[in-house]
Amino acid sequence: MTFGIEFVPSDPVLKISHYAKLAEQQGFDNVWITDHYNNRDVYSTLTVLAMNTNSIKLGTGVTNPYTRNAAVTASSIGSVNEISGGRAILGLGPGDKATFDAMGISWDKPLTTTKESISAIRGFLAGEKVTQDGDMVKFSGAKMAFKTGDIPIYMGAQGPKMLELAGEVADGVLINASHPKDFEVAVEKIAAGAKKAGRDPKDVDVAAYACFSIDKDATKAANAAKVVVAFIVAGSPDMVLERHGIDPSAKADIGGAIAKGDFGALMGGLVTDDMMNAFSICGTPDDCKARINDLLDIGVTQIVAGSPIGPNKEKAIKLIGKEIIG
Repeated sequence: MTFGIEFVPSDPVLKISHYAKLAEQQGFDNVWITDHYNNRDVYSTLTVLAMNTNSIKLGTGVTNPYTRNAAVTASSIGSVNEISGGRAILGLGPGDKATFDAMGISWDKPLTTTKESISAIRGFLAGEKVTQDGDMVKFSGAKMAFKTGDIPIYMGAQGPKMLELAGEVADGVLINASHPKDFEVAVEKIAAGAKKAGRDPKDVDVAAYACFSIDKDATKAANAAKVVVAFIVAGSPDMVLERHGIDPSAKADIGGAIAKGDFGALMGGLVTDDMMNAFSICGTPDDCKARINDLLDIGVTQIVAGSPIGPNKEKAIKLIGKEIIG
């Protein structure tokens, strides 16, 4: 089992750099930085992290194939790899339609676009002249002018077809989920994809990219995670909610409260214990360890502590290091 941590660059980059250094000292293996147009740029952030850490791996968690051309992505992550002494990881996923609508970018054929982008990026990273006439991604003899080194590619995946594709083409999969029930389904799909491509499913790192909140006080930990869980519930397909025994009609109430900015309603009962159990790893160190062990048993090989991490980020990072990573 390896341990990753996610930071959203809505905070200043030097603050994130401080947290990343702390995570490295506490024994985390990977740090993942999210990529959204409205936050600090992911590659600038990773560069600062590369200059301020020594051993932790540095990943995009995740970038997408729509806002940047595949050659530009290869150049960016290759630069981070060089600056960090070979510690870069590329996390790539299709992103979400609402973001691209706001940016005026059409979200066409996410499965095909992701697959063709990974194929092109692998070519660039291998130093090849890339000629590709895909449905969505086309190149006519483009090539990198510098050696990027070997960079693992992880796919952000949720749906069955994306999970299968990840098993076929990726070194690892970042799955936004926290509960064994979701991974029973996911691990099966990833294995099917790997076998289809003639790969050993064990070669694919399966990461639970989880809403994580740890504190010695379980109530404080839960309260810190409630708003994040609310967003997860509001964006979950009915099928996923039903898998956890949650009535899909709860989505409308929660979505309405989020739209109005009524966080009091979310904290005051709209986000139920069942929702917290389904969509977060949350509570005391012992509570979190119990869930992690359940995920390990089902085939998860990396735990990523995602937002909020805990009511106090610094304390939470130290607590995970001391009580869980050990």
